[in-house]
Amino acid sequence: MKLKVALTIAGSDCSGGAGIQADLKTMTVNGVYAMSAITALTAQNTRGVRAIQAVTPEFLAEQLDAIFKDIPPDAVKIGMVASSAHIRVIANRLRHYNAQRIVVDPVMVATSGANLIQSDAVETLMHELFPLATLVTPNLPEAQVLAQMRIAHEAERRIAAKRIGDAYHCSVLLKGGHGQSTATDWLYTDGEWICFEGERIANPNTHGTGCTLSSAITAHLAKGCSLVDAVQRAKAYVTGAIAAGLDLGQGAGPLHHGFSIQ
Repeated sequence: MKLKVALTIAGSDCSGGAGIQADLKTMTVNGVYAMSAITALTAQNTRGVRAIQAVTPEFLAEQLDAIFKDIPPDAVKIGMVASSAHIRVIANRLRHYNAQRIVVDPVMVATSGANLIQSDAVETLMHELFPLATLVTPNLPEAQVLAQMRIAHEAERRIAAKRIGDAYHCSVLLKGGHGQSTATDWLYTDGEWICFEGERIANPNTHGTGCTLSSAITAHLAKGCSLVDAVQRAKAYVTGAIAAGLDLGQGAGPLHHGFSIQ
């Protein structure tokens, strides 16, 4: 049986909890062969980002060409992309190779609070990558920027997701992990909302949860799951990982990526 293949295009996290490293672990545990194209190196841990060194747009293009010309992915996840030049390269190569099942995680700010994208690149991200996306997965702070509105109540989450989805003709999963009481996510797809209820779990080890969720969704899309099924399976995976926990002794610790579900 041919193993399905997923590609992550994102920045690395030397501490292993987020970014490329989290993506590769998550995709592997969720049953696909994982590949990566690195947009930037970061010196970071669960406490903060110390430095960022982006690869050149030309080298990013070389990575993507090397992958697509040899092992074309069944699904693609896009995470941290710091500049407009890098975004345009990604959009160009994805169009060139007619890439399918694309998940865009619009990473703007790290959990620690560090900015991970240049301010002028947000518009480029929306106009270049969102129209190519099967799914966009903003958290609440990101959705406020993308939808250009304040989100304080449950109804406003649905409005924001619809505003983003209708503007760029993509499905939107508005993640609720930054909410105060619950971790309920709203999926806007084909003009309808689907609620994925989630219980908030008391666990400080949540570094990399956004990367993990989008990567798990990508893995299930690569395996042929419907979008709704992929989101449901990915959310169950992340919820189980948070519940299982991982304490490495110092700092908050990253999310536990060894948890697996069928």
